[in-house]
Amino acid sequence: MRTNAASKAEPRPGRVLIVDDSAVARAVLARVLAGSDRLEVAGSVPTAAAALSFLAGASVDLVILDIQMPGIDGLTALPDLIAAGRGAKVLVVSSAAGEGAAATIQALALGAADTLVKPLPGERAHRFEAGLIEKIERLLLPDAPVARAPVAVRPVPDASVAPVVDDAFDIVAIGASTGGIHALSQLLRGLPPTFSVPILVTQHLPASFMPYFAAQLAVLAGRPCEVATDRMRIRPGRIVIAPGDAHMRCVPLADGTAAVRLSTEPQASGCTPSVDPMFDSVAECFGARALAVVLSGMGRDGTAGARRVAATGGYVVVQDRASSAVWGMPGSVASAGLAAATLDPQGIGRVIASRRRPQC
Repeated sequence: MRTNAASKAEPRPGRVLIVDDSAVARAVLARVLAGSDRLEVAGSVPTAAAALSFLAGASVDLVILDIQMPGIDGLTALPDLIAAGRGAKVLVVSSAAGEGAAATIQALALGAADTLVKPLPGERAHRFEAGLIEKIERLLLPDAPVARAPVAVRPVPDASVAPVVDDAFDIVAIGASTGGIHALSQLLRGLPPTFSVPILVTQHLPASFMPYFAAQLAVLAGRPCEVATDRMRIRPGRIVIAPGDAHMRCVPLADGTAAVRLSTEPQASGCTPSVDPMFDSVAECFGARALAVVLSGMGRDGTAGARRVAATGGYVVVQDRASSAVWGMPGSVASAGLAAATLDPQGIGRVIASRRRPQC
């Protein structure tokens, strides 16, 4: 007689579509995926056009996409593949997706959930194979349960309606990780040119990515964007992003303004840069006049800092599950009862745009 445990249906393996013009690369990727009992190759095609045709008649959970392909390149095809995938995540696996490469940031901004660099000829493939499986399984496996913290639960408005805000703020602090660049780009596009409140951003990225990331955000937001340096003044109408090798904090100045201080001490989240120090310092400097935003990302970085923002009367908004590549960070904050609103990136942008720095 079968036990209840044995009779339970096994989870369906994640279905993966491989899109790469190299037959050798497709074979290698298929072999690697075959080594995981949680994944299966649903299809393997050499062009973006073939991928779109495949997705028109089949559903997958994830698309592995090369960038450099004949005909329509991967970056050009990416928005169409995301739409055709109907919720499938896209992992860019390409030799063009190197650390600091413009193509990497472009792919993430266009909606890729993550990127991975192909190994060069002669390099050991073991690390690449392990990294590929780890990234795919972390993207596809359900989010781990998040323990609820003993805090007062603030009401969460309907995710489809931007909450009414009756008081202004003096700073916007945004934390993000996996999937956050795309969300951030959607959010920033919704801000009008007249929006003058300074914006601080901590995005989990290596230091080598930051100069191009800052340049791209400046274009998307239509306002200056700089990589933070120690003692940099926080000025109206500008975006400041944490460097990839240090935490960004803000400190008050004697003239009533604020400046950035950088630090490298270990954080409980294990992240550098970490969202928690930014949120914690924003709460200390601005109190109830702070707006903290948590976008898509793995883990729980930002939860401790969001707790401090909420405790000092600030406003915390998180990205909703449906629009997040990974609902780890925003889900942790929401589960802790700290989110005053749970919205998609466009909704968060509307909330931010509706707030104004008070007139002196």
